[in-house]
Amino acid sequence: MADDGLTARISGLMARAKADLTELVSIPSVADPRQYPPEECRRAAQWVADAFSAAGLSDVRLVETPDGSHAVLGHRPPPPGAPTVLLYCHYDVQPPLDDAAWTTPPFTLTERDGRWYGRGTADCKGNIVMHLTALRALGDDIPVGLRFVAEGSEEQGTGGLERYVTEHPEEFVADALLVCDTGNAAVGVGTATTTLRGLANVVVTVDTLQGEVHSGMFGGPAPDALAALVQMLSTLRDPQTGATRIEGLDCEGVWDGVGYDEQQFRADAGVLDGVRLTGTGTVADRLWARPAVTVLGIDCPPVVGSAAAVPATARARVSLRIPPGMSAPAASAALAEHLDTAAPWGVRVSIESESSGSPFRAATDGPAYAALGDAMSEVYGRPLAFLGQGGSIPLCNVLAEQYPRAEIILMGVEEPRCLIHAPNESVDPTEIEHMAQVEALFLRNYAAAHRG
Repeated sequence: MADDGLTARISGLMARAKADLTELVSIPSVADPRQYPPEECRRAAQWVADAFSAAGLSDVRLVETPDGSHAVLGHRPPPPGAPTVLLYCHYDVQPPLDDAAWTTPPFTLTERDGRWYGRGTADCKGNIVMHLTALRALGDDIPVGLRFVAEGSEEQGTGGLERYVTEHPEEFVADALLVCDTGNAAVGVGTATTTLRGLANVVVTVDTLQGEVHSGMFGGPAPDALAALVQMLSTLRDPQTGATRIEGLDCEGVWDGVGYDEQQFRADAGVLDGVRLTGTGTVADRLWARPAVTVLGIDCPPVVGSAAAVPATARARVSLRIPPGMSAPAASAALAEHLDTAAPWGVRVSIESESSGSPFRAATDGPAYAALGDAMSEVYGRPLAFLGQGGSIPLCNVLAEQYPRAEIILMGVEEPRCLIHAPNESVDPTEIEHMAQVEALFLRNYAAAHRG
């Protein structure tokens, strides 16, 4: 398909894209009122609504979802006979975590070594700007109908938009759904994510004493709640390889798609020299085909300020990522049973199921994927690659259930070097530029396929 100046228009829009992302990153839209004022999320939502109204969408509005967050919805009717494409993103972001670990302020976009740093530059405000750049480049020549949704609580996993979709399915009907909250395997490698791991989080609490007691007077026979918890958590991994081992779950799955080079993974993950990777099988097996447990946090006496006392209670938040083909409720139940069974010394254990999300697998043999493949090949000069991803996007399963005939495509600007969710998150601006071009070309290709 002829370029007709599309590439040049997108290149010319990149200064505006940087200005937009600078404004968006400056809004600390963390959807947790315990950490940031809810007004910041409302401010980000209004920014998104105003920007997409100006980019040509109609009836752009904020709607309150069942968890209290606001989603931004918009629409553009299709030309006669043209398909409709839904564009998804989210404007809420992860908290910055340790401010001291950031080289530059987390809510100030800072350019360094050719990348743009700041919380949300990639996940997912970079994808918002990608959408805007694609639509601005097309102008009035948008050959498909559009539906638009920007979620406001994706990072908190509270399910507001998922429930809203089931209550208002008519507002999201489309032939193809572009869920732009993932990214390429590496900078310059056009990729669609075809599987997502699900999620099962639990909080386990161990109680042993009515209260802390002096370790000199009672330590030894008095059961240490923290030691009991540590022992329980240690049983979740093989002591030699570190592989996840949970009774009742298949932990030996094999990934049959494109692999992930081990040295590249070590570099992308920032693994320290001399530290071995955990698990067995290929890196791709461990990332995308097997359950993976992580201890996210522990409540116990801190080192500074701790006393010579036997801990009476301790608590941990445990996360289990699960591959396609595995049931999230069953995995959560297996994790809880495993921990309960592993408890030593008759300690009292309570386990709370915190959140869960089912894994996802996309069908890739339809016209939308063909149109995307052509667009990726034109922009990146190589065939479209298919990868899995360790993250969870529960909305994908809701969309698949509500619209079984629609094709769901996961793509975006979040390649591994972005370090999403971590300090010093960044985005490569060339990925915003090139993926905006991919999106614009996809919309054209998809419309042409329906005309043909």
